[in-house]
Amino acid sequence: MLPMKVDLHCHSNVSDGVLAPAAVAAYARKGGVDAWALTDHDEIGGIKAARAKAEELGMRFVPGVEISVTWAGETVHLVGLQVDEDNATLVQGLAATRNGRDARGREIAAQLDQAGIPNAYEGALKYVGNPDLLSRTHFARYLCELGKCSNTSEVFRRYLTEGKPGYVPHRWATLADAMGWIRAAGGVPVIAHPGRYRFDATAEGALFDEFKQLGGNAIEVVTGSHTPDQYATYAEVARRYGFLASRGTDFHAPGESRVEFDQLPPLPSGVTPVWHDWF
Repeated sequence: MLPMKVDLHCHSNVSDGVLAPAAVAAYARKGGVDAWALTDHDEIGGIKAARAKAEELGMRFVPGVEISVTWAGETVHLVGLQVDEDNATLVQGLAATRNGRDARGREIAAQLDQAGIPNAYEGALKYVGNPDLLSRTHFARYLCELGKCSNTSEVFRRYLTEGKPGYVPHRWATLADAMGWIRAAGGVPVIAHPGRYRFDATAEGALFDEFKQLGGNAIEVVTGSHTPDQYATYAEVARRYGFLASRGTDFHAPGESRVEFDQLPPLPSGVTPVWHDWF
C-alpha cells in the first residue's frame, strides 16, 4: 500500500492565495493529496468551505491557520493544525493581529511611489480576496503585472525585503501569544519553513529552545519553502530536539509555488510525522 500523501500548508484567496478554498481542495486532490490542511495567513474564514469540499472529494481534512509572529525582530510563521475555527480565543487573537495590515499596505505603496511605481495600493487591491489581509504578495503580483519582474520571488528580492524600496516592517503577535491561541483552540503549533528565516545557528537554536519551552513540539521539514538539501537539515533538527515533522507545499497558486502537490517528496526516514496519530 502506498503511504498517505499529506499536505499541511496551503493558502487560498481568503489570505494571499489565488484560488478559493474549495478550488484549492480540488487542486490538491488532483495532485494526489489524501489528507490536506488549509492554513491561511491569520485567518480561518475559509475552513468550512475547504472542509466541505475535501469531504466531498474523499480527502481527510485538517483545519489550520498560519500566524505571523515577531521574534527577535524578524517575522516567523507558526502553523496551527487541528484547530477549532470557532474558538473565541483564536478568533479574537487573529482579528487583533490582522489590524494594521491596511496601514502597512498604504506605506508600502507610498515607498513604491517614491521608487517610481505609482498607484501600487490600488493595483495590489485587484489581487486581494480578503480586504483585511492585504499583504506583500498582493503587491508582488501587481508588480509582475506591470512587468517590473518576471515572478513574485524576484519582486520580493528587488522591492519588498529589508533594505529595499517597498519594505515596511510590521509588529505581529508574540510567539507565546500565537501558541496560546492555537492551544486554546485545541491545535498543534508548528514552526513553518524554519530554513527560510535569516537566523544564524545561535539565533535559530534560541528559537527552537523557546518554542520547546512553551510546549511546542513540531516543525516543518519538507516544505515548498525549503530547498531539497534543507529537508535533511531539518529532519536532523527534528530528531535532535524530539520534534514531530510536518510536510506541506506552502501552495499559493498554480505555477507560483516552488513545488506542486504531486512533486513534493515524502518526509525523510527517522522522523515521526505530526499526523502520526490523527488518521
